[in-house]
Amino acid sequence: MTGTRNDLSRLSLNQETIKQWSLPELAEGCGKAGIDKVGLWRAPVQEYGVEATARLLSDSGLSVTSLCRGGFFTALDPAERARALDDNRAALDEAAGLSTDTLVLVSGGLPEGDKDLHGARERVADALAELLPYAAERGVRLAIEPLHPMFASDRCVVSTLSQALDIAERFPADRVGVVVDTYHLWWDDQAPAQIARAGAAGRIHSFQLADWITPLPAGVLLGRGQLGDGSVDFRAFRTAVEATGFDGPIEVEIFNEALWARDGAEVLAEVAARYVEHAC
Repeated sequence: MTGTRNDLSRLSLNQETIKQWSLPELAEGCGKAGIDKVGLWRAPVQEYGVEATARLLSDSGLSVTSLCRGGFFTALDPAERARALDDNRAALDEAAGLSTDTLVLVSGGLPEGDKDLHGARERVADALAELLPYAAERGVRLAIEPLHPMFASDRCVVSTLSQALDIAERFPADRVGVVVDTYHLWWDDQAPAQIARAGAAGRIHSFQLADWITPLPAGVLLGRGQLGDGSVDFRAFRTAVEATGFDGPIEVEIFNEALWARDGAEVLAEVAARYVEHAC
């Protein structure tokens, strides 16, 4: 593998992992921990201000590995679809303002009363085609994130890396790629082959880590586990991803209320230790 054990040089902390921190606290905490990369979410960035966030992170020596999220392209109503496209253009402006080259996309679920998964995925592809010139002008890549099938109805009709690549491959590899997220893909025995497929074309635009823990909480969105607490073989994923030549950031993105209730510095120290123990 690239690097050595105890090497945090590729570790990126997604800010939702320590949601209890403000952006200034995130910048200060990462600086103290020797982490120089972060993944950001739009809502806290909008609240703090895009320009202010960019200035804060630059002054702190932090680079932004990804911005989450755009997407939700599956609406049937023309007005709703137009609003979604406008929101994604705003997300691309924000990504460019933060100097990140990657906007993570959650594709959207089935509209109410609709059962046509294929049609919904085609609407995702149509939206990407419409957004691509705008994204290219801003130097931002569109990264399709497949989500676990339990989210297919209401959040993301793209459930596998294969489905994500089937859409991405309609577009240039340097403009549209995929997110390899262990939480969403650990269960799929086709994941290694699809990682190789993605990597061969240079379409791995983001690599994210979180563990799968059971039982899932009632709000399954918050069921992502601390590294090492669940079922995911992180070294196997990292080996597969790096075998394609990928040497980019490795982003730890965990949504977990128990982590959010703890001291942020303590959580960050644990994330770094678990990353070294399970993913290096």
